[in-house]
Amino acid sequence: MNSSGSLHGHSLATDLARAREAVDAARAAPTGRWAEGSGHEVNPSLRLLALSWRHLGPSAVSTPPPEGSPEPIPGDELLLVWRPPWTGRACARAAEPDDLLALKIVVESRDRKELAADGALPPGAVEAVLERAVAAGILLAPCPLIARPADFPRGEVNDDSFLVSSAFTLQWHLTQSCDLHCRHCYDRTAREAVPFVAAVRVLDDLHAFCTARRVSGAVSFSGGNPLLHPDFLEIYRAASERGFGLSILGNPAPRERIEELVAIRAPRFFQVSLEGLEEHNDWMRGPGHFRRTLDFLGTLKALGVSSMVMLTLTADNIDQVLPLAERLRGLVDDFHFNRLAMVGEGASLRLPTRERYERFLAEYLEAAGRDPGLGIKDNLINILLRRRGSPLFGGCTGFGCGAAFNFLALLPDGEAHACRKFPSPVGNAVRDGLAAVYDSAAARRYRGGCAACRDCGIRPVCGGCLAVAHGFGLEPLRERDPLCFITGC
Repeated sequence: MNSSGSLHGHSLATDLARAREAVDAARAAPTGRWAEGSGHEVNPSLRLLALSWRHLGPSAVSTPPPEGSPEPIPGDELLLVWRPPWTGRACARAAEPDDLLALKIVVESRDRKELAADGALPPGAVEAVLERAVAAGILLAPCPLIARPADFPRGEVNDDSFLVSSAFTLQWHLTQSCDLHCRHCYDRTAREAVPFVAAVRVLDDLHAFCTARRVSGAVSFSGGNPLLHPDFLEIYRAASERGFGLSILGNPAPRERIEELVAIRAPRFFQVSLEGLEEHNDWMRGPGHFRRTLDFLGTLKALGVSSMVMLTLTADNIDQVLPLAERLRGLVDDFHFNRLAMVGEGASLRLPTRERYERFLAEYLEAAGRDPGLGIKDNLINILLRRRGSPLFGGCTGFGCGAAFNFLALLPDGEAHACRKFPSPVGNAVRDGLAAVYDSAAARRYRGGCAACRDCGIRPVCGGCLAVAHGFGLEPLRERDPLCFITGC
């Protein structure tokens, strides 16, 4: 990191010239994607300038500055100038307290636990400061150790970002208890809910796992309905204190319940499900569910909590997906769909034909170009993007099928699965620990994915859906997704 002081009373022209010189230097500075050592490092392109004028960032980066940029005014300001490693464009903005704290931690090699204790902060608060600095590109994190092996097929995909994950998510099904009984539920078995003391051990184990693998950790609380766990609020608080990214996959809840969560820390998003327009949805999920969910989306918006709606796509609701998305426009932040896994009670339903699904994906992709709230998730969309010569996206989990790669599903009794949507046990994380489960032979097999997809040109961002293949009675690690419509792999 380079820093430069200023003499009191520099002219606007002088400070602007200094800021632009720093921008040019940042653009020219070499910087890799990851830190060279095993710890965080300051981005070598970073410059920190003490200026006598404020709001010079936009003018330093662009001439003229972007429309709507604030006018420079006299006043002391520390200006951060840097180039994120994933772009050739330089950034310049006023340094914020968290930026300076992140730099202090790294430059002075401060112990994070001691720093948290000194500031009377939860340990996770310091971790979150570092994660935000890494996300901005101000700091470089050490190269993650969650990566596809050297022999993993690359196909036509040359982007290494689809092969190395900087984050790991535990999709934690805290309880099987649920206030709904949906027609496509994939698991209604009775499993004992994890007690609070054991839950804390899981969180500590997750923190140790993520630290050892050099990745940030996230917990997606699910169920059943996770809010029905008797100790949910305290488990959520413990996860927040450990700095994990938090999200909830649940059902509509009273406003007071969400206010309790927000008082601890707002989740990154709260996901609820709708299965089509009102009549079909309420047939699937129960009378009145559609209206309750729309009301709940309004509650989330009023409380500033990001919302997501997930639809489970079947042959019966495929024609309602886009009308539902249009009905939700302005009510929900993100709308996604997953294909039905024909397991559990979902075995009584059916998926569309391959030809109908291909047409639907084309329609959905076109609609997503008009509505940024439509999420792009299904791996098979990459087939269409490849045909068009458009950039590929990361698929279901950012890495195609991420089963047992950048996430694991944890059931209430500690049983871990590569993917919750179909039986894919890889061990017991409560008994043996996450590291042992993740490194198990069973988990490695699921990470390898479907053998029939190994020679596919888009394998790193696809791999089909193992759960869908299983639902059709196929062997998912040998036989490919039956709705895959790719030709000329």
